[in-house]
Amino acid sequence: MGVAIRTAGEGDRELVVRLLDEAFQDDPVSGWVFPGDEYRRTTHHRLMAAFTEIVLAEGWIDVTEDGSACALWLPMPAEEHEGEEGEEGDDGPARLRAAVDPGNERIELIGRLTAEIHPVGRAHAYLWMIAVAPERQGEGIGSALVQQVLDRCDRERLPAYLEASNARSRALYERLGFELTGRPLDLPDGPQMWPMWREPRG
Repeated sequence: MGVAIRTAGEGDRELVVRLLDEAFQDDPVSGWVFPGDEYRRTTHHRLMAAFTEIVLAEGWIDVTEDGSACALWLPMPAEEHEGEEGEEGDDGPARLRAAVDPGNERIELIGRLTAEIHPVGRAHAYLWMIAVAPERQGEGIGSALVQQVLDRCDRERLPAYLEASNARSRALYERLGFELTGRPLDLPDGPQMWPMWREPRG
């Protein structure tokens, strides 16, 4: 389908945070990090704002022209986790927890757990999150948003990586060529996440 896509700028910050907050309110992993509907409604958006800040500074965010969806991407150099992540990344989750909700240890824990399973050794594009407005889900917008980056990955012979947070998104990513890499991540007393890798095609 034809979807007009552009790179988000500073002026899109509120739009991106709102999309992420709305799209992930019912996500199993968000429900685990922020248990309880009222707690999630009042606090979840702060974590989404922190994620948005990180990716605007270190990667890029694609948004649809109509404001219905966004995708957060980080370029990951080869051996990223051997150096910078080993030094800075270890306290990154702690800093995130302190900034978002100091009493919630799961904010820090999920950062550490996902960092532990993140592939090292090869440069790749990391799809951190993708959000489609709830009323527009199922229209193929998310697929189009991700596919344009995957097309570029194919041209540049660059792999891509993500962690799927629910079964529906996992099925979408499988259709786009991602495959499960290693074992699923079992969150303590919580849902699974699926680390998925895609080799460039063509």
